[in-house]
Amino acid sequence: MKKVGIIGGSGFIGSYNTRKFLENGFKVKVSATDISKKDKYEHLKELPNAQHLEIVPLNVENKTQLVDFLKGCNIVVHGGTPFKLDVQDPKTELFDPTIQGTENFLEVIQEMPEIEKVIFIASVAAFNTDFPLFPSNKNANEQIDEKDSFMSDESHPYAQAKFIANQAVEKFIAQHPKLNFEITTVSPVGVMGKSLSNREDSTSGGLQFLFKNKMAPNPFIQMFYDKDIEFAMVDVEDVAEGVYKAAIKKGIHGQNYLLTSESYPISDITRMLNHENPVKSPKVIYRNDLAKNELGMEFKPAQVPLNNYSN
Repeated sequence: MKKVGIIGGSGFIGSYNTRKFLENGFKVKVSATDISKKDKYEHLKELPNAQHLEIVPLNVENKTQLVDFLKGCNIVVHGGTPFKLDVQDPKTELFDPTIQGTENFLEVIQEMPEIEKVIFIASVAAFNTDFPLFPSNKNANEQIDEKDSFMSDESHPYAQAKFIANQAVEKFIAQHPKLNFEITTVSPVGVMGKSLSNREDSTSGGLQFLFKNKMAPNPFIQMFYDKDIEFAMVDVEDVAEGVYKAAIKKGIHGQNYLLTSESYPISDITRMLNHENPVKSPKVIYRNDLAKNELGMEFKPAQVPLNNYSN
């Protein structure tokens, strides 16, 4: 059995990644930031084939722990960067773990001869740090794909951190043309669906709760309602499928795939979360042609994960 190491494998997206690889016959090693907080990862032990699951402590800013975590892994999925919208100290809460953690990881993986494939879970912010707003360098009737790039210093710190981390990955690939492993990146838009755990710290789950109940705990979320913004979504199960397909497919070194389905205005998302029909037809703002053509992806309509969450 091959072994996959999943950094961040107990979070909202990470839990689905863990389940996907266990279902497909892999041994899975999952990182835990604090191994004493069992409520963060206990749900993974109930997954099918959990006898092939190992959970170990890891601080991505600690190179020694990274080396220990990566030993014996054939595939590594790096999805362990924090996803926070309410931030007091962007440097310590977002920039250091996201950027420094990525740079440390890139340095360490060169010393791991067993690694065949690395998958980074980036973000739509790698292409537009103003997400969910439209980038100011595009017209409102244009679509966005993997050839686009927009970065603003006024964007949310989370988006800036993800953009810079993705640049570090691209720079590493350019500077190391003879690696013994492939690096592929997937960049989801707004990830929707039902959590596999009872954890209450999921930002994706929190957003769905806010949208369903028309709540705005801060000016950033209030702006969503005030502008009734078009919000691009993707099913969390489709994200896990994209990660898995990218992990087992060869010959896609250096690619970054947008994982995206449909976009709806927030008002319609609220309706669908409350089992009502949307008023407007969906748009395709972020294109998914590359993921469809090269990974063989088929993306569910946005209403599917919204219904799963509400149910």
